[in-house]
Amino acid sequence: MSGHYRWAGDANVFTGDEYIELVCSPNNPDGAIREAVLSSGTGKAIHDLVYYWPQYTPITGPAAHDVMLFTLSKITGHAGTRLGWALVKDREVARKMVYFVDRSSIGVAKDAQLRGAKILGVVSDAYELPPPVAAAPRPRLFDFARRRMADRWSALRAAVAASGAFCLQEVTSGYCNFTKQTVTTCPAFAWLRCEKEDVEDCAVLLAGHKIVARGGTQFGGDARCVRVNMLDRDQVFDVLLQRLSSIK
Repeated sequence: MSGHYRWAGDANVFTGDEYIELVCSPNNPDGAIREAVLSSGTGKAIHDLVYYWPQYTPITGPAAHDVMLFTLSKITGHAGTRLGWALVKDREVARKMVYFVDRSSIGVAKDAQLRGAKILGVVSDAYELPPPVAAAPRPRLFDFARRRMADRWSALRAAVAASGAFCLQEVTSGYCNFTKQTVTTCPAFAWLRCEKEDVEDCAVLLAGHKIVARGGTQFGGDARCVRVNMLDRDQVFDVLLQRLSSIK
């Protein structure tokens, strides 16, 4: 990080005109849609849109911010490719970003770029190209991923209800311009709150039941809340549901 800047915490309580505001939307950890809080002639905003995809949230409109960040891992799950990218309106800002990446990481591996381009091409072709004649329809990633996320959220709500010791964040619905349907958000993380009166730290409670979750204080929140990963492997997620539902 440049020595010209320092981490100043929550933008809602920041005062000053010179800043770089990081806007994570959908938000990590609760999946809420966020907008920039600050505005000044000298301040800048960077929008982290790595979860702004139809399996997680309704795509309500085009993203057209000055600087937008994306990563392959949150779209398709190919985290090992280690590939991310930015869409930048200002050519000079983009040039400086390329220079920084080149100097700090010796550039991005060509094989990762080729692999990422191929993966994104396959995902796009399934929606843009007509299906082959007399052949089964092409598998479509976002349709599959949304079904899986919806199933997982349904299963998690059932486990929370069976326990009676927790509650989850409120989810919203909206019209998705990509799917042309009204859909409910299925965030990549659940924001789980412990309702037991004698528990002050939910992460400690879960750890006692062999459940690993990040405590709410790591996100500037309440210790009675934790972030639960909704993207883990099936076997791990099934064990999570079993152990969570057993807590009374």
